[in-house]
Amino acid sequence: MDYQEIILDYDAGIALITLNRPKALNAVNVAMIAQLHHFFTEGYKDLKDLKGVVITGSGEKAFAAGADIKEFMNVASSAKEFLKTGHKMFNAIERFHKPVIAAINGFALGGGCELALACHMRVIADNGKLSFPEVNLGLIPGYGGTQRMSQLIGKARAMELMMTTDMLPATRTVELGICNHLMPVGEAVAKSKEIIQKIGTKAPLAIKHIISAVNACFDHNADGYEVELDAFAELMQTKDFQEGVSAFVEKRKANFTAE
Repeated sequence: MDYQEIILDYDAGIALITLNRPKALNAVNVAMIAQLHHFFTEGYKDLKDLKGVVITGSGEKAFAAGADIKEFMNVASSAKEFLKTGHKMFNAIERFHKPVIAAINGFALGGGCELALACHMRVIADNGKLSFPEVNLGLIPGYGGTQRMSQLIGKARAMELMMTTDMLPATRTVELGICNHLMPVGEAVAKSKEIIQKIGTKAPLAIKHIISAVNACFDHNADGYEVELDAFAELMQTKDFQEGVSAFVEKRKANFTAE
């Protein structure tokens, strides 16, 4: 796929995806959703030795200032099917087998905030701001925001945030546990890459199973404890487990091969 709405850079095992609609403050539109979905389901396979993905917005004004409202106006009669396409992309990010970190610069509003929430972690610049303004349009978050934000900060706080449309400053997002780290403007991507490089030294199969086991905690169709048990048992049969134990005993750095 020819990516236009996103820019893909790949270096040292890290894929940097930059949302590329600066004139629209990187608002999430149908084309961007399709291109992100393609990367997280197919495009990543072309990248050798992938350690993780960082998603950020072009410029310092916005990570993504919502979804493209103009497109919503044309799909009122098929809104559910329209949203399901977006859900597939957001779910593909959430379930991706490598760590995905949102490096938030400026505004992350509505659909842009939902995109950040679908990532496994979030690093926010000190000019970052999060908000759900949908009720001002007579709507609610439609790309999983009501669920993911509630999982992160609890029912009461999530309801207040969505009902009041209050803007959360960067410091508050860290206090609430939405974002993992607060960085000066211009340093969120570097911090995100630093985290992924550190994770990249660990056993990749174990990282994959941590993602699936933690996700299972919030999946009503899964038994998270059972997922954890199965993953642990499966990992004990791997060469990486044998290598990890040997490296520990021999007091050396492990050489994991994802086998």
